[in-house]
Amino acid sequence: MTSMNKRARKVAIVTGGGKRLGKHIAIALAEHGFDVAIGYNSSRTGAGQTVKHIQKLGRDAFAIKADVTSKKSVQKLIDSAIMKFGRIDVLVNNAAIFVESKLENISEELWDETLDTNLKGAFLCSQAVAPFMLKQKSGRIINIASLGGVQAWSKHLPYSVSKAGVIMLTRCLAKSLAPNVYVNAIAPGTIEMEEPASTTSQVNVESIPLKRYGTAYDITSMVVYLATTANYITGQTFTIDGGRSA
Repeated sequence: MTSMNKRARKVAIVTGGGKRLGKHIAIALAEHGFDVAIGYNSSRTGAGQTVKHIQKLGRDAFAIKADVTSKKSVQKLIDSAIMKFGRIDVLVNNAAIFVESKLENISEELWDETLDTNLKGAFLCSQAVAPFMLKQKSGRIINIASLGGVQAWSKHLPYSVSKAGVIMLTRCLAKSLAPNVYVNAIAPGTIEMEEPASTTSQVNVESIPLKRYGTAYDITSMVVYLATTANYITGQTFTIDGGRSA
């Protein structure tokens, strides 16, 4: 790829892009003209499949193992994207773990793993990408929070706390990186996915005003909007939950 082509093309990094929502986000961005760097930790096969899907769309993509809890690993992800594509226009902090954990059952290890992955990971990735975005005087960071960061999910205590932290991180980063870098978050409610580990079995659809679970498209359409069209929005969290939090 020539330097001219590198400047002309848009580039996104998606963490946790090997499965579930991260896969859909990566593909949606590719469908809207982005080349994509996919960070994965354990989903190597899924990440490879996502890359092939994106390449069939005529976009460029690569996958790299990246432990978002490690500053060194995060820096490798960012540097690899810069080396491959020459720029970074969008970072989607999607990597997360979700484990049911009532107060009496929470171990120190589970607490640390959840907070490190879900909150520290978003911070480290944002911190690493910020100098490049500031230098090019443009960029967008999109954090995938959760309805659990807006509501208190006592059965998923570490997760809920970590996602509340992601929402405040979004607000702090937006002020720190303005005016050229926009930072926003999306807080999905219950999203029906084809892969296991869905929360749909735990949430009665009748408790949702719109009487349905969300789809991947409900989230990816907002990601694409924030990545491409939104030009006067920063520091905001968009709750997409079918009205459940109303």
